[in-house]
Amino acid sequence: MGENEFKDEKNLDESQPRNRTKLKIKIGVVSILILVIISFCYWWFFKRNRVTTDNAYVMADTARISSRIPGTVLKVFVENDQWTEKGQVLVKLDPADYKVRVDEAKASLEEIEARIKESEISISLVDSKTEAQVKSAEAAYRAAKDKEREIRHKLVELQKKRLSVLADYKHIKRDYERFESLYKGGASSGRQRDKARTAYKKIKAGLAAIDADIASVKASIDALGESVKNAEAQLAAAKSERARVLMQKNALKALKARRDSIKAKLQAAELNLSYCTIKAPISGYISQKSVQVGESVQPGLPLMAVVPLKDVYVEANYKETQLENVRIGQPATIKADIYPGYKYSGKVVGIRAGTGAAFSLLPPENATGNWIKVVQRVPVKIELDSPPPDDRPLRVGLSLEVTIDTSKRDGRFLAERANQK
Repeated sequence: MGENEFKDEKNLDESQPRNRTKLKIKIGVVSILILVIISFCYWWFFKRNRVTTDNAYVMADTARISSRIPGTVLKVFVENDQWTEKGQVLVKLDPADYKVRVDEAKASLEEIEARIKESEISISLVDSKTEAQVKSAEAAYRAAKDKEREIRHKLVELQKKRLSVLADYKHIKRDYERFESLYKGGASSGRQRDKARTAYKKIKAGLAAIDADIASVKASIDALGESVKNAEAQLAAAKSERARVLMQKNALKALKARRDSIKAKLQAAELNLSYCTIKAPISGYISQKSVQVGESVQPGLPLMAVVPLKDVYVEANYKETQLENVRIGQPATIKADIYPGYKYSGKVVGIRAGTGAAFSLLPPENATGNWIKVVQRVPVKIELDSPPPDDRPLRVGLSLEVTIDTSKRDGRFLAERANQK
């Protein structure tokens, strides 16, 4: 019995390590299985359908302030990190030179306006006067021509009448000469001769009267010819005056064109004068102020920047391999390195039309030399659902970690065109 008990105790001592090993193996397997399940659940609930990048930064549509005209700084109204409202005066330039140009343009405009008014009055008076002269000369010319035509018509009628009377005259003259010859030969009575003589004298007097009328009419025609010439000369003179009026009107047009040019110069001078006051185009915080009183500034020289921190957005640079399921409108979670543990929410509003390298100053030329494939990054624009709180403001350039939830994929790849509904 003693020997058997000893053997049983020995077997029991040998089996205990094996049991402990099996137990450790089981515990390890179970632990690994639990870890796999936990990892899978974590991936399923927190990583699946999500793409993350830490290549993301805070951006804003910053307004860079510069002068539109050269000038000397008279006063600066803001300092760095100061809040400014849209329309607030930032910098005042010395306006003296530009005021002089405005005054010069106004004086020139007043002078040209006075000349235009004087010219308009003169043209109005001369125009009405010469118009009346032309009408009067035309009426006189027409009357003279009408009178001349009437007299010439009368001359034609008298000449026709003379031809008729002349024919009678010749006939009566022959009768008279025949009766005179017969009377002298005793073949005719004195009464017949006297009757023929009387008829001859009468027709001769009538012919003489017609000739006298014809001569009078011809004299009238000559006189009327002079009247027509005088009327024609007066009409030509009146028309010449009218032509002078047209020249004055053209000169008036030139004056008005010069007035328009001076008005344009005045507007330009007034604009330049207004540019002496530099105002904030948007509301935001002043940054990068580099201007001081007394400095001479040139157009385009940066003076400061206005940063709208309430309107910041996120630009996340995702790898091209991460964008397969990214759509516009998908929600995004943003973490800022400056505020550990705090999250901002937003949504995708745009995916850039090209990679960052494609729009760089020196874009790569992959068709030349040795080519190495590099995974490209595409900027994705994300708007915040609400402005950052005052106690956790986001400043331009801060580093971020952005996660996009791609589970909902019914959005668009490209932004909608403006004319599409």
